[in-house]
Amino acid sequence: MAEDWSAVGKAIKARSRELGLRQRELAERSKISQAIVRELENHTVERRRSRRTLEALSVALEWHPGHLSAVLRGETPLRPGETGDPTDEILSRLESIQDHLQDITERLDTMSSRLEAVAARTDEQHR
Repeated sequence: MAEDWSAVGKAIKARSRELGLRQRELAERSKISQAIVRELENHTVERRRSRRTLEALSVALEWHPGHLSAVLRGETPLRPGETGDPTDEILSRLESIQDHLQDITERLDTMSSRLEAVAARTDEQHR
C-alpha cells in the first residue's frame, strides 16, 4: 500500500490555517519539534514518521487520533468521537431514540397536566 506523505502535509497545512495555528504553536501543542512539523507540512523530507508522531499532530489539530494515519493510507479519516467500531452507528441511533422518547415523555406529561386541569374544572362545574 502506497503512503501519501504529500496528502499528510496538505492536511496539516490546511487544518493549521483553519485553526489559525503557526508551525511553532502546532509543535508546542503536539510536543513534536518544529523542524518535523515543517518537514511534514512542506513535504521536504521523504521519511517515515512514527504512528505516535501522527497521532500527536492529529490530536493537536483537534482531530481523531488516527486522522493523519488514515490520510497517509488514502482512507477517509474518522470524525472526532468516532472509534471505527461498528457499534458507533448503533450507539448513535440509540441516542436518537432516547431523544425521541424524551420528547414523547415531555408531551405526554403536558397532555396529562392539561387533562387533569380539564377534569378539575369539570368537577367544579358539576358541584
